[in-house]
Amino acid sequence: MNANPIPQHAVDRLKGLRNANHPGGIFTSDFSVNEFLLVRKAGFEPVGLCLGSCIYHVGIQYALWNSSREMEVLSQAMYSARELAMSRMREEAQSMGADGVIGVRLEVKRMEWNAHVLEFVAIGTGVVHATGHQGFKGVKGQPFTSDLSGQDFWTLLHAGYRPLEMVMGSCVYHVARQGALKSMANVGRNVELTNFSQALYDAREIAMERMQHEALQAGAEGVVGVDLHEGSHAWQPHIIEFFAVGTAVKPITTEQDASIIPDPQLVLSVNS
Repeated sequence: MNANPIPQHAVDRLKGLRNANHPGGIFTSDFSVNEFLLVRKAGFEPVGLCLGSCIYHVGIQYALWNSSREMEVLSQAMYSARELAMSRMREEAQSMGADGVIGVRLEVKRMEWNAHVLEFVAIGTGVVHATGHQGFKGVKGQPFTSDLSGQDFWTLLHAGYRPLEMVMGSCVYHVARQGALKSMANVGRNVELTNFSQALYDAREIAMERMQHEALQAGAEGVVGVDLHEGSHAWQPHIIEFFAVGTAVKPITTEQDASIIPDPQLVLSVNS
């Protein structure tokens, strides 16, 4: 449980949501119409938007200009802050009786009044199984979390798999600068900058490896919808973060027969 309780305004909002003890309430969601209908078709009902927020002061770490290395202090800060936002979103989902959260978005915003202060926000739609089936809970009986869209959630369940939790890995890395002589030697030439290539490759691999480790700890069969973000968050030049995130999944039954998975259907979007 978090040290900071759910704010009173959030508690009051959650009381007004539709649930078994309050059938006259309303649900809230950020689903599109198609997502709403497909989530309903999958046997789930939306309950309400779940939100977790964390304002975090990110510490300072320095590296030599010619050294490629991970900035462990910054990596840990970025991971811990996201985890705080996620846990608070999950706590809201638990308070509203949700079985899980779909369409989770993780956003990072830099505060204009301090370059070292970032806001981390996690937001998604809490859902509950229409029949009260408890087999869709996530790790340790907590609500599952997933960044899959409503359409992908329906497709996943239809294929016999279920989401467990969002898994993530973060790596903040300092990319070494080239010396003046090397930079001058490369002028006008087509040549690979091997120190840059290797540093960025290492940083991506560290982030991916940490995400995979989380999935193993969750008991997942694999991770779907993996997205790899790259950003600097206004740090010093040559400092960059790689952030890997996806949804860990496992079969609904112990023996999943691939031959019964339905063929995917072609869907053409009419959006401009």
